[in-house]
Amino acid sequence: MSKTILITGCSSGFGLEIARYFLDRDWRVVATMRTPREDLLPRSERLRVLALDVTDADSIRRAVDEAGPIDVLVNNAGVGVLNALEGMSMDVIRDVFETNTFGTIAMTRAVLPQFRERRAGVVVNVTSSVTLKSLPMLSIYTASKAAVNAFTESLAFELEQFGVRVALVLPGRAPETRFRENAQPRMQDGIPAPYAELAQSIYARWESSETTRSIDVVEAVWRAANDPSSPLRIAAGADALALAVG
Repeated sequence: MSKTILITGCSSGFGLEIARYFLDRDWRVVATMRTPREDLLPRSERLRVLALDVTDADSIRRAVDEAGPIDVLVNNAGVGVLNALEGMSMDVIRDVFETNTFGTIAMTRAVLPQFRERRAGVVVNVTSSVTLKSLPMLSIYTASKAAVNAFTESLAFELEQFGVRVALVLPGRAPETRFRENAQPRMQDGIPAPYAELAQSIYARWESSETTRSIDVVEAVWRAANDPSSPLRIAAGADALALAVG
């Protein structure tokens, strides 16, 4: 019998590609997104598209109830922000943590009872390679993802006794995704003038650097979900691997 995976943030980017990859390999896929769209993935009896806002407790409860028993949870939903700290309000900062950090924790907490009772299950948390080497203009985004790293590593010890595995997938910079586009609503005030030159130097450096492809992340998630011997941390993408070994 095929296994079931629930993936958050499937409307675009890594989440959409992860859902497609697992569906192609005969898994039952629960693809969640804030605004469900049935046209993003091929029609299949093994696919369910559910509404989910990871910042809303009722939405989490409904989605987990509708999904039923799952074997793997992939916490992929996230928001980006690229700005100097002085260019962000506390409301924006809280918004980033609500999705990237607290949303991941809340989703994990919601599925753990069934994993613990069955003494089986895998949680895969997608964070970022900026937690391996910090970059300017990403302090809040990095902090939100680094918190998930620490959470995951501690949680691994708690859940080992129940046969439940957890893993971190750390992608590098992925131009294929809509990171910058999705970050725009949180950058409406622009970058403060004193930081403009620094921002331009960062953009220029990124244009000449190695990047991560979506397939790199997808294959890392596949490995985490299927290989009990996989490491807790899996760097995904050429740039992420360079940081991991450097």
